[in-house]
Amino acid sequence: MSDIEDVFGGSAEETKPEPDAESKSSVVTEQTEEVIPGETEKMVTETIDEDGDVVEETTEVTRKTVKRTMKITETSATTKTTTLTTPAKLYGKDLSEYDDVDVESLLAQLSPEEITILAKEVDPDDNFLPPDQRNSYECTKEATGPLNRKQLIEHINKQAIETPDQPEFEPYVQGTVRGKKWVPPPRDAREIEAEEQIAIDMGEEYEHALNDATQEEIIDLAAILGFHSMMNQDQYHASLLNKGQPVGLGWDGITKSTQQKLFPMDPPNSTDVEESIKRVKDDDSKLIDLNLNNIKNISDEKLEQLFAALPQNEHLEVLSLTNVGLTDKTALLLAEAIEKSKTLRVLNVETNFISPPVIVKLVQALLKCHTIEEFRASNQRSAVLGNKIEMEITDLVEKNSSLLRLGLHLEFNDARHRVAAHLQRNIDRIRVKRLNQRK
Repeated sequence: MSDIEDVFGGSAEETKPEPDAESKSSVVTEQTEEVIPGETEKMVTETIDEDGDVVEETTEVTRKTVKRTMKITETSATTKTTTLTTPAKLYGKDLSEYDDVDVESLLAQLSPEEITILAKEVDPDDNFLPPDQRNSYECTKEATGPLNRKQLIEHINKQAIETPDQPEFEPYVQGTVRGKKWVPPPRDAREIEAEEQIAIDMGEEYEHALNDATQEEIIDLAAILGFHSMMNQDQYHASLLNKGQPVGLGWDGITKSTQQKLFPMDPPNSTDVEESIKRVKDDDSKLIDLNLNNIKNISDEKLEQLFAALPQNEHLEVLSLTNVGLTDKTALLLAEAIEKSKTLRVLNVETNFISPPVIVKLVQALLKCHTIEEFRASNQRSAVLGNKIEMEITDLVEKNSSLLRLGLHLEFNDARHRVAAHLQRNIDRIRVKRLNQRK
């Protein structure tokens, strides 16, 4: 095992063949040659030398026959290997030996210099540590003073202005092209022929109608045929609704965004809070619906007076407190008032600062008030209620036999389905009850 594997905990593998292992399949080719002597032929040639004498030359040619034989031998076997894996080690010891080591005692034995060296090798992923303690970079420069953000921005802008631009290799001249201009390659003749329009004989009647049609009529025809890519959304809907095409668009017009419809702002809520509280205390028979939505300057004292007067009121049926700054303190007082209410049917406390546990208190208070049919409390400070809170609300709703509508955002499917099923059963039971009363 190498030193690197010994220090960093790498594992080494050794492969040893078995002693009785067989060799893999192979093919052996043997080739032999056999020479067979043949006949000998004599060739006589006559030549004349420099003296004019005739010289006879005899050449003997022996023919031999070579016979080659090839022998192919095929063998097949299997090699069996055994892999031995050594356990990972760190500094010569198995990793399991470090399980019982007390790290705190080891760190206590280190000197400040050794701890500084060790800290440079460690990068803790802790967001609670400042950045200068999470990295190994150490700034040795002395502080130049407190940070002046305005002066720093002015220095950066000044440095950017004073820094010269990169010189251009060729100065810019209007109307001239610097560098090599791109020229598109010539197109293939077959592509040009494929793009040519194909003449279709539609008959004299259709050709005459299309030739005399206006651009607006062609756009209407394209919309009817479903050619959506040839027009924008305004042209398409104008064709379907037969409103006439927008002026100035056509086929080559610039598509513009649809102008937003301006709706008038809702007038501010002009309800007199003090007078409304007085009417609730006096049990005014004409005060059936009290709407205090979007009134921001209602103090906690006024809300406490209103909730204290609710149990004695026998005519108020609808109470809307949307976006009035309800907190947990005032919401708990409202829960106590709901338990004693006799005529309240609709309660709306959406868009306030009520925590999920207090919402559970409000839903629990509905069990003692059998007159409330609709309760809304969505869009609070906490956007997500959580599984525990949603299950508690679901259990309380299933025990309520008078609630018909619930305005809460439930994230989990189980809670949504159970609440919806129970509210539907309440609605069906009341409908059957009313039908029986009419008979």
